[in-house]
Amino acid sequence: MLPLTEQIVLVTGGARGLGAAITRAFLAQGARVVIDYHTSQDAAEDLAAAHPGKAIAIRADVRDRAQVDGLVAEAADRFGGPITTVVNNALADFSFNGDARSHADQISYEEITAQFTGSVHGPLNVIQATLPGMVEAGFGRIVNIGTNLFQHPVVPYHDYTAAKAALLSLTRTFADDLGPQAITVNMVSGGLLLTTDASAATPEAVFEGIAAGTPLRAVTTPDQLADPVVFFASPWARGVTGQNLIVDGGLVKG
Repeated sequence: MLPLTEQIVLVTGGARGLGAAITRAFLAQGARVVIDYHTSQDAAEDLAAAHPGKAIAIRADVRDRAQVDGLVAEAADRFGGPITTVVNNALADFSFNGDARSHADQISYEEITAQFTGSVHGPLNVIQATLPGMVEAGFGRIVNIGTNLFQHPVVPYHDYTAAKAALLSLTRTFADDLGPQAITVNMVSGGLLLTTDASAATPEAVFEGIAAGTPLRAVTTPDQLADPVVFFASPWARGVTGQNLIVDGGLVKG
Protein backbone atom coordinates (compact mmCIF):
# COMPACT_ATOMS: atom_id res chain seq x y z
CA MET A 1 0.00 0.00 0.00
CA LEU A 2 1.56 3.26 -1.12
CA PRO A 3 0.59 6.57 0.44
CA LEU A 4 -0.09 9.40 -1.98
CA THR A 5 3.28 10.95 -1.14
CA GLU A 6 5.02 7.92 -2.62
CA GLN A 7 2.93 7.57 -5.75
CA ILE A 8 3.98 8.58 -9.26
CA VAL A 9 0.79 9.62 -11.00
CA LEU A 10 0.16 9.93 -14.73
CA VAL A 11 -2.69 12.26 -15.66
CA THR A 12 -3.48 12.08 -19.35
CA GLY A 13 -4.64 15.38 -20.75
CA GLY A 14 -3.36 16.78 -17.48
CA ALA A 15 -2.61 20.36 -18.50
CA ARG A 16 -6.03 21.93 -18.98
CA GLY A 17 -9.55 21.89 -17.60
CA LEU A 18 -10.42 18.85 -15.53
CA GLY A 19 -7.00 17.34 -16.15
CA ALA A 20 -5.24 20.36 -14.66
CA ALA A 21 -7.56 20.24 -11.63
CA ILE A 22 -6.70 16.57 -11.12
CA THR A 23 -2.99 17.30 -11.50
CA ARG A 24 -3.16 20.06 -8.89
CA ALA A 25 -5.19 17.87 -6.52
CA PHE A 26 -2.55 15.14 -6.54
CA LEU A 27 0.27 17.64 -6.16
CA ALA A 28 -1.50 19.14 -3.14
CA GLN A 29 -1.35 15.71 -1.50
CA GLY A 30 2.38 15.34 -2.11
CA ALA A 31 2.32 12.98 -5.09
CA ARG A 32 4.65 13.29 -8.05
CA VAL A 33 2.76 13.87 -11.28
CA VAL A 34 3.46 13.21 -14.94
CA ILE A 35 1.44 15.71 -16.96
CA ASP A 36 0.65 14.18 -20.32
CA TYR A 37 -0.31 16.61 -23.06
CA HIS A 38 -0.94 16.44 -26.77
CA THR A 39 -1.29 20.02 -27.99
CA SER A 40 -1.19 22.07 -24.75
CA GLN A 41 2.57 22.34 -24.40
CA ASP A 42 2.68 25.81 -22.83
CA ALA A 43 0.01 25.01 -20.25
CA ALA A 44 1.67 21.71 -19.36
CA GLU A 45 5.14 23.18 -19.00
CA ASP A 46 3.87 26.14 -16.97
CA LEU A 47 2.06 23.80 -14.59
CA ALA A 48 5.13 21.61 -14.20
CA ALA A 49 7.40 24.63 -13.70
CA ALA A 50 5.22 25.76 -10.81
CA HIS A 51 6.01 22.48 -9.00
CA PRO A 52 9.72 21.80 -9.56
CA GLY A 53 10.80 18.28 -8.69
CA LYS A 54 7.19 17.18 -8.24
CA ALA A 55 5.72 17.53 -11.73
CA ILE A 56 7.01 16.92 -15.23
CA ALA A 57 5.35 17.56 -18.59
CA ILE A 58 5.72 14.97 -21.36
CA ARG A 59 4.03 15.02 -24.74
CA ALA A 60 2.27 11.87 -25.93
CA ASP A 61 -0.85 11.19 -27.95
CA VAL A 62 -2.46 8.40 -25.93
CA ARG A 63 -3.90 6.94 -29.12
CA ASP A 64 -0.35 6.05 -30.23
CA ARG A 65 1.12 3.16 -28.24
CA ALA A 66 4.69 3.98 -29.22
CA GLN A 67 4.33 7.51 -27.86
CA VAL A 68 2.80 6.20 -24.64
CA ASP A 69 5.65 3.72 -24.21
CA GLY A 70 8.09 6.59 -24.67
CA LEU A 71 6.31 8.67 -22.04
CA VAL A 72 6.34 5.80 -19.53
CA ALA A 73 10.06 5.19 -20.05
CA GLU A 74 10.93 8.90 -19.78
CA ALA A 75 8.83 9.32 -16.63
CA ALA A 76 10.54 6.35 -14.95
CA ASP A 77 13.95 7.75 -15.86
CA ARG A 78 13.20 11.25 -14.60
CA PHE A 79 11.41 10.23 -11.40
CA GLY A 80 13.55 7.18 -10.67
CA GLY A 81 10.65 4.75 -10.45
CA PRO A 82 7.65 3.41 -12.31
CA ILE A 83 4.29 5.08 -12.70
CA THR A 84 2.04 3.59 -10.02
CA THR A 85 -1.17 5.51 -10.62
CA VAL A 86 -3.00 6.37 -13.83
CA VAL A 87 -5.86 8.78 -14.46
CA ASN A 88 -7.33 8.29 -17.93
CA ASN A 89 -8.71 11.76 -18.52
CA ALA A 90 -7.60 12.69 -22.06
CA LEU A 91 -10.50 13.43 -24.38
CA ALA A 92 -10.41 13.42 -28.17
CA ASP A 93 -11.61 16.67 -29.73
CA PHE A 94 -15.14 17.20 -28.48
CA SER A 95 -17.43 20.14 -27.84
CA PHE A 96 -20.16 19.81 -25.22
CA ASN A 97 -22.78 21.64 -27.22
CA GLY A 98 -25.85 19.54 -27.94
CA ASP A 99 -26.95 21.80 -30.76
CA ALA A 100 -23.72 21.05 -32.61
CA ARG A 101 -23.77 17.26 -32.20
CA SER A 102 -25.02 14.76 -34.74
CA HIS A 103 -28.43 13.29 -33.98
CA ALA A 104 -29.43 9.64 -34.36
CA ASP A 105 -30.48 10.03 -37.99
CA GLN A 106 -27.20 11.73 -38.94
CA ILE A 107 -24.35 10.36 -36.88
CA SER A 108 -21.73 8.40 -38.77
CA TYR A 109 -19.83 5.40 -37.56
CA GLU A 110 -16.64 7.38 -38.17
CA GLU A 111 -17.73 9.85 -35.48
CA ILE A 112 -18.30 6.99 -33.06
CA THR A 113 -15.00 5.28 -33.81
CA ALA A 114 -13.15 8.59 -33.34
CA GLN A 115 -14.42 8.74 -29.76
CA PHE A 116 -13.67 5.04 -29.20
CA THR A 117 -10.10 5.66 -30.29
CA GLY A 118 -9.71 8.42 -27.73
CA SER A 119 -11.78 7.02 -24.85
CA VAL A 120 -11.10 3.29 -25.17
CA HIS A 121 -7.99 2.73 -27.26
CA GLY A 122 -6.15 5.53 -25.45
CA PRO A 123 -6.79 4.20 -21.93
CA LEU A 124 -6.01 0.68 -23.12
CA ASN A 125 -2.62 1.87 -24.37
CA VAL A 126 -1.91 3.68 -21.13
CA ILE A 127 -2.96 0.82 -18.86
CA GLN A 128 -0.98 -1.79 -20.77
CA ALA A 129 2.11 0.43 -20.96
CA THR A 130 2.11 1.17 -17.23
CA LEU A 131 1.08 -2.30 -16.04
CA PRO A 132 4.61 -3.79 -15.84
CA GLY A 133 5.68 -0.94 -13.55
CA MET A 134 2.67 -1.43 -11.31
CA VAL A 135 3.37 -5.15 -11.06
CA GLU A 136 7.00 -4.34 -10.23
CA ALA A 137 5.86 -1.94 -7.50
CA GLY A 138 3.30 -4.40 -6.17
CA PHE A 139 0.73 -1.62 -6.29
CA GLY A 140 -1.42 0.05 -8.90
CA ARG A 141 -4.29 2.52 -9.10
CA ILE A 142 -6.23 3.18 -12.29
CA VAL A 143 -8.97 5.81 -12.38
CA ASN A 144 -10.98 6.31 -15.56
CA ILE A 145 -13.04 9.41 -16.22
CA GLY A 146 -16.60 8.66 -17.30
CA THR A 147 -19.91 10.50 -17.61
CA ASN A 148 -23.32 10.60 -15.94
CA LEU A 149 -24.90 10.42 -19.41
CA PHE A 150 -25.13 6.64 -18.98
CA GLN A 151 -27.95 7.26 -16.53
CA HIS A 152 -29.17 10.61 -17.83
CA PRO A 153 -28.87 10.70 -21.65
CA VAL A 154 -30.54 14.06 -22.16
CA VAL A 155 -28.27 15.34 -24.93
CA PRO A 156 -27.31 13.66 -28.22
CA TYR A 157 -23.69 12.93 -27.36
CA HIS A 158 -24.09 9.49 -28.93
CA ASP A 159 -20.45 8.97 -29.84
CA TYR A 160 -19.06 10.25 -26.55
CA THR A 161 -21.51 8.33 -24.37
CA ALA A 162 -21.05 5.06 -26.25
CA ALA A 163 -17.28 5.30 -25.90
CA LYS A 164 -17.45 6.08 -22.19
CA ALA A 165 -19.90 3.21 -21.68
CA ALA A 166 -17.33 0.88 -23.22
CA LEU A 167 -14.70 2.33 -20.89
CA LEU A 168 -16.98 1.59 -17.92
CA SER A 169 -17.17 -2.01 -19.07
CA LEU A 170 -13.38 -2.19 -19.23
CA THR A 171 -13.20 -0.60 -15.78
CA ARG A 172 -15.21 -3.46 -14.32
CA THR A 173 -13.63 -6.33 -16.24
CA PHE A 174 -10.08 -5.00 -15.76
CA ALA A 175 -10.79 -4.63 -12.03
CA ASP A 176 -11.49 -8.35 -11.84
CA ASP A 177 -8.51 -9.28 -14.01
CA LEU A 178 -5.96 -7.05 -12.25
CA GLY A 179 -7.19 -7.30 -8.68
CA PRO A 180 -4.99 -10.30 -7.78
CA GLN A 181 -1.97 -8.10 -8.60
CA ALA A 182 -3.01 -5.43 -6.04
CA ILE A 183 -4.23 -3.10 -8.81
CA THR A 184 -7.59 -1.38 -8.47
CA VAL A 185 -9.59 0.06 -11.36
CA ASN A 186 -12.39 2.55 -10.78
CA MET A 187 -14.30 5.27 -12.63
CA VAL A 188 -15.38 8.77 -11.65
CA SER A 189 -18.29 10.05 -13.73
CA GLY A 190 -19.20 13.70 -13.78
CA GLY A 191 -21.75 15.69 -15.64
CA LEU A 192 -21.22 18.98 -17.40
CA LEU A 193 -18.49 20.91 -15.59
CA LEU A 194 -18.33 24.62 -14.91
CA THR A 195 -16.23 25.39 -16.86
CA THR A 196 -13.67 23.64 -19.08
CA ASP A 197 -12.55 24.19 -22.67
CA ALA A 198 -14.87 21.39 -23.74
CA SER A 199 -17.89 22.91 -22.00
CA ALA A 200 -17.14 26.51 -22.99
CA ALA A 201 -19.53 26.22 -25.94
CA THR A 202 -22.42 25.16 -23.71
CA PRO A 203 -25.20 27.77 -23.56
CA GLU A 204 -25.64 29.46 -20.18
CA ALA A 205 -29.26 28.32 -20.06
CA VAL A 206 -28.06 24.71 -19.97
CA PHE A 207 -25.86 25.38 -16.95
CA GLU A 208 -28.75 27.11 -15.23
CA GLY A 209 -31.07 24.16 -15.92
CA ILE A 210 -28.57 21.65 -14.56
CA ALA A 211 -27.99 23.70 -11.42
CA ALA A 212 -31.73 23.96 -10.78
CA GLY A 213 -32.05 20.17 -11.02
CA THR A 214 -29.40 19.32 -8.42
CA PRO A 215 -29.92 19.18 -4.65
CA LEU A 216 -26.89 21.46 -4.29
CA ARG A 217 -28.39 23.92 -6.81
CA ALA A 218 -24.99 24.19 -8.45
CA VAL A 219 -23.02 22.82 -11.38
CA THR A 220 -20.04 20.67 -10.41
CA THR A 221 -16.60 22.24 -10.89
CA PRO A 222 -13.42 20.52 -12.07
CA ASP A 223 -11.92 20.87 -8.59
CA GLN A 224 -14.91 19.08 -7.05
CA LEU A 225 -14.61 16.21 -9.51
CA ALA A 226 -10.87 15.94 -8.90
CA ASP A 227 -11.36 15.17 -5.19
CA PRO A 228 -12.84 11.66 -5.60
CA VAL A 229 -10.22 10.86 -8.23
CA VAL A 230 -7.58 11.37 -5.56
CA PHE A 231 -9.70 9.36 -3.13
CA PHE A 232 -9.64 6.30 -5.41
CA ALA A 233 -5.84 6.48 -5.45
CA SER A 234 -5.56 6.96 -1.70
CA PRO A 235 -5.23 4.35 1.08
CA TRP A 236 -8.82 5.12 2.10
CA ALA A 237 -10.04 3.38 -1.08
CA ARG A 238 -7.89 0.29 -0.62
CA GLY A 239 -10.93 -2.02 -0.62
CA VAL A 240 -12.71 -0.39 -3.57
CA THR A 241 -12.45 -1.56 -7.16
CA GLY A 242 -14.67 -1.94 -10.20
CA GLN A 243 -16.85 0.99 -9.10
CA ASN A 244 -18.35 3.97 -10.92
CA LEU A 245 -18.83 7.01 -8.67
CA ILE A 246 -21.14 9.72 -10.01
CA VAL A 247 -20.08 13.23 -9.02
CA ASP A 248 -22.63 15.73 -10.33
CA GLY A 249 -24.13 17.45 -7.30
CA GLY A 250 -26.83 14.81 -6.95
CA LEU A 251 -28.39 15.31 -10.38
CA VAL A 252 -28.32 11.58 -11.17
CA LYS A 253 -29.17 8.99 -8.53
CA GLY A 254 -27.55 5.54 -8.62
